[in-house]
Amino acid sequence: MSLTANNLIIAALGGVNEIGKNMYMLQYHEDIVVIDCGSKFPDESLPGVDLIIPDITYLLENQSKVKGLIVTHGHEDHIGGIPYLLKQLNIPVYGASLTIGLIKIKLKEHGLLRDAELHVIDANSAIKAGAIQVSFFSTSHSIPDCLGIVFQTPEGNVVHTGDFKFDMSPVSGPYPDLHRMADIGKQGVKVLLSESTNAERPGFTPSERLVGEHILDAFVRADQRVFISTFASNVNRVQQIVDAAVETGRKLVLLGRSMVNVVSVAKDLGYLNIPEDLLIEPDETEMYPASKISVLCTGSQGEPMAALSRLASSRHPHIEISPGDTVIIAAGPIPGNERNLSRVIDNLYVRGAKVIYGSGSSSGMHVSGHGSQEELKLMLTLMKPEYLIPVHGEFRMLYQHRLLAESVGIPNDNVFIIRNGDTVEIERGKALLGKAIPSGNSLVDGLGIGDVGNIVLRDRRQLSSDGMLIIVTTLSKTEGHMLVAPEVISRGFVFVRDSEALMSQILTRVNSVMDNLTDSEMSQWNLIKQTLKDQIGKFIYSQTKRRPMILPIIIEV
Repeated sequence: MSLTANNLIIAALGGVNEIGKNMYMLQYHEDIVVIDCGSKFPDESLPGVDLIIPDITYLLENQSKVKGLIVTHGHEDHIGGIPYLLKQLNIPVYGASLTIGLIKIKLKEHGLLRDAELHVIDANSAIKAGAIQVSFFSTSHSIPDCLGIVFQTPEGNVVHTGDFKFDMSPVSGPYPDLHRMADIGKQGVKVLLSESTNAERPGFTPSERLVGEHILDAFVRADQRVFISTFASNVNRVQQIVDAAVETGRKLVLLGRSMVNVVSVAKDLGYLNIPEDLLIEPDETEMYPASKISVLCTGSQGEPMAALSRLASSRHPHIEISPGDTVIIAAGPIPGNERNLSRVIDNLYVRGAKVIYGSGSSSGMHVSGHGSQEELKLMLTLMKPEYLIPVHGEFRMLYQHRLLAESVGIPNDNVFIIRNGDTVEIERGKALLGKAIPSGNSLVDGLGIGDVGNIVLRDRRQLSSDGMLIIVTTLSKTEGHMLVAPEVISRGFVFVRDSEALMSQILTRVNSVMDNLTDSEMSQWNLIKQTLKDQIGKFIYSQTKRRPMILPIIIEV
């Protein structure tokens, strides 16, 4: 489909009513500009799925109009889907230096770097996309090189804040450019797309520097080795961990591929200051006393294959946690990851480690990179938008953001709480909800993109809950009768040796059903298979209250 774009159209392809896979779109006439292309991790309802990315059907249907992708910063929920986008739609990508550096890592892994068109921009850059002029401003977040975006269109200015907080003492610059934001507000903002992650939290979000003080204190107090886990892309926190290691005379080991890659890129680009002799390899730790070793690793979300999970379960090939070691989890759990992280923390305690975890004042090891209520109101006050579209958050966060907007004078009717696929159209200065466009989740499983749909997921859920029963029958090609007794194979349904009576009953029922079918001279395989599924399925449920997947196999000889 293609929208009639004689006006300005704003849409979310991901990032609203959810945390993750942020992707937004502006269209004016024949020009489309895309903002971010993130990913998010699946939950237990999506067995076997590796990653969730936005559905880009609308962009593919209108690819001749897409002028480029602008990336606000380098976090996974904003860049994780880019390789999958560029495999289908090779468009120019614009981002700040560190952001492009992190994107390059991903594109290299996917074999796309050579053909990608990447452009490094900064807060002073300007881009022209047809009738849309694009400029930028600096914000602060938990990673350097964060940009807000200003789209100058014939229908007025549209501003996307990106992820932000007003940290006036950031670990590394730049500072949030309040003067530029105020100037943009004076010029007039028709629509503001502002992130809503912390719209439920009162007050201001503390500065990242406070975390650095707590990290240093923990390093000083630790008698043995220190293991610390955080997001690899949280470069500001990584720098504070490096500083704490230097201050306490500890060597630093990096564990986890993403941590090694991000630190390498950030160091090469000048975003991390790491002394040459600080880093050592994992197999060199035995050369130093335990009190002189620190380990920075991935796995702060409890990911099963990440370094921290492997350490907690004694599965890491090079390093093992010993009683008395200090383990710091310097990140807050993303919603949905709490169970995995709790399991890792339990395992760390079993190993005898001293574990420091938790957000806010409970440990001091994590502060959010997102602005709280007073900062969201400050952004609204600086920008003075006529219309607000809260983005980047679940519904309750978007709703709370609308209340905050109302408290600073923006009429309730001028705030659009949208869902992925909804459009807001601005025509002659008036904003209204427009036609919906295709949206949703594209599921990545291995090398496949979007080939895992509802039917496949239904089968996987059934297999994971009740297992599978395979029925093998051999029929005569000429006479249609069974040549040998059928075979019933259980996989994940019951253990055959412990359920011989049940399996014997099932086999008897299969024989009975097949005898009836062959007596009636039924020769259509699909009908035989469906009858077996129905009859045996009903019998098994009556005996066990389970519904295994039944897979009939007919061999014709």
